[in-house]
Amino acid sequence: MKVIALADGFEIQAAGRTVLRHSSAHPCLFIGRGEADVQMQRGNFAISDYVSERIPLRSATLSQDDGDVQVRFAVSEGAPTELLMAVREEGHLTFQAASDSINRLWLRVAATKDEHVWGGGEQMSYFDMRGRHFPLWTSEPGVGRDKSTQLTWMADQAGAGGDYFHTNYPQPTFLSSRRYALHVETTAYSAFDFRHADFHEIEVWAVPDAIELFACDTFIDLVGVLSDRFGRQPPLPDWVLNGAIVGLKQGSESFDRLQAFVASGAAISGLWCEDWVGLRITSFGKRLFWDWKWNAERYPGLDQKITELAGQGIRFLGYVNPYLCVDGSLFPVAEQAGYLAKRQDSDATYLVDFGEFDCGVVDFTNPDAAHWFADTIIGGEMLDFGLSGWMADFGEYLPTDVRLANGVDGMLMHNAWPTIWAKVNADAVASRGKTGEALFFMRAGYTGVQRYCPLLWAGDQSVDFTRHDGIGTVVCAALSSGLLGNAYHHSDIGGYTSLFGNVRTAELLMRWSEMAAFTAVMRSHEGNRPDQNLQLDQDPEVLAHFARMTRIYRHLAPYIRFLATEASGAGLPLQRPLFLHHEDDARTYAEQTQYLFGRDLLVAPVLEAGVSSRTVYLPSGADWTHVWSGDSFAGGQDIEISAPFGQPPVFYRPGGDHDSLFQSLRTL
Repeated sequence: MKVIALADGFEIQAAGRTVLRHSSAHPCLFIGRGEADVQMQRGNFAISDYVSERIPLRSATLSQDDGDVQVRFAVSEGAPTELLMAVREEGHLTFQAASDSINRLWLRVAATKDEHVWGGGEQMSYFDMRGRHFPLWTSEPGVGRDKSTQLTWMADQAGAGGDYFHTNYPQPTFLSSRRYALHVETTAYSAFDFRHADFHEIEVWAVPDAIELFACDTFIDLVGVLSDRFGRQPPLPDWVLNGAIVGLKQGSESFDRLQAFVASGAAISGLWCEDWVGLRITSFGKRLFWDWKWNAERYPGLDQKITELAGQGIRFLGYVNPYLCVDGSLFPVAEQAGYLAKRQDSDATYLVDFGEFDCGVVDFTNPDAAHWFADTIIGGEMLDFGLSGWMADFGEYLPTDVRLANGVDGMLMHNAWPTIWAKVNADAVASRGKTGEALFFMRAGYTGVQRYCPLLWAGDQSVDFTRHDGIGTVVCAALSSGLLGNAYHHSDIGGYTSLFGNVRTAELLMRWSEMAAFTAVMRSHEGNRPDQNLQLDQDPEVLAHFARMTRIYRHLAPYIRFLATEASGAGLPLQRPLFLHHEDDARTYAEQTQYLFGRDLLVAPVLEAGVSSRTVYLPSGADWTHVWSGDSFAGGQDIEISAPFGQPPVFYRPGGDHDSLFQSLRTL
């Protein structure tokens, strides 16, 4: 970090890159006061802000203090100091406001016109964030995220619509094509505004703990530094690589249906039955009974079935989330012990409407409650019972008007909740000595979730090919989150959300299966309305296609193990943006419909309906071999490649250690 005093301000550089530039005419810092209005409906948030003051701090006075540079900001020269900023050698900017009433801060970061920016957590619509505004608040993404579509309009009428920036996993961190990264250390509501040509504006609804800057010579080094900062993910269990995790939720019939997958020749590593806790029927579809223990009526003899499956090399997985339904057996236990969050205006238990049923919020800021949930529920009812994994759902629902044991305002705890929830799961796994053996996966996230959660999933995509809601959002999600230390990512094969007559097609299931074979984990889902949607085992062609793709996934296990080693050692994600290994090729910077699977495989999944080919950009600096035909192509060009079912556009860089493995894919 270098601070350069100027005649009318200063400039801050990180490894030679100008990050902040201040003058009285163009101040970099604004402070203010605002009053937020937050309305939540089933995980969807309507947020507005009444800003009573936004004050530019035009005067900046520099001084030295034990090696740090102190910058005193004031409204004008000679006026009282409003905010003190310390520039620390390790790349941190820390802030101290003169008044506790200051609860808004805006910082302008130097930018260039042709700059690209990525990150922001897990973004679904736009990988390159330049030119847009991104609020950062964990929430349901919404059913419909494109305001020009009828789907979004219909969902908006029910309070369930979304927008391009809505995500389960936001994070106030971005990477710049200028080879630096910026992280805001805060759990407050924040926003990144990349719409201006010469600056990026960061907005925080609090005085942040710090703003951290990182600069490296290469993108690979920068991603590694961020992975170090946020924590490396636990290792991926090796059993996962034996094949796909098949999601079925038909009670005891699920075991019979699983045999159809086995008979088809599919490689199966796990059976995932999220309904192991029982069902309730709502207008949204079949929902789970949120009481986290085995439902013997729906799954009689499950303990024995788990043992039988293990004998076939198939693990059993379930489901859990951090809420307890009021009509379940665990709710009164938790309420009597004082483990549930309270209302602000009384000692009554805070209840959340999850759509035709109410639940209590387990207060994980109470150490006894966190330990109880980790040890008694996840440890006792799940791991000790024989589960090898689960979906750890719903980390994004914490209401802002809840009263928690730690006394921290809900506006500051809301974004922190997914990471706290991840830690509860990780602690449970560690308590049984199963870190790296048991697998849980989450859709919600925030800063620090990386060190606890072994696998992200992309959330509830629509069962279609739509640009902002369907299959293509999964690629964008993997690329954006992967840059921030989330090495392992996957999605529901076939999507999840089916509303307003929107149902799956055989084509969608087959294209999604093709893409999933070239990700960290293959896992299917029956969706929110399984009876109305085509399932993998209901069409012989679809099932045969799925079986073949699971064998391809299993065939790639040695390569995935190699990539997992890279993830542990260097913090590199398995699915990578093209520019990570081709940073001198500017064409790769905005690409979000194809990805590198490790360094040596390029995957360009078919993301549109009704097509049998697609255009693929092959990055410069390498030659590329088409996996299915063996044809060779020079890098630095667009090519049109045939893509019949079963042959998604996949290329490898010849001359690597895994050539023979890639070449043999065409024989499967």
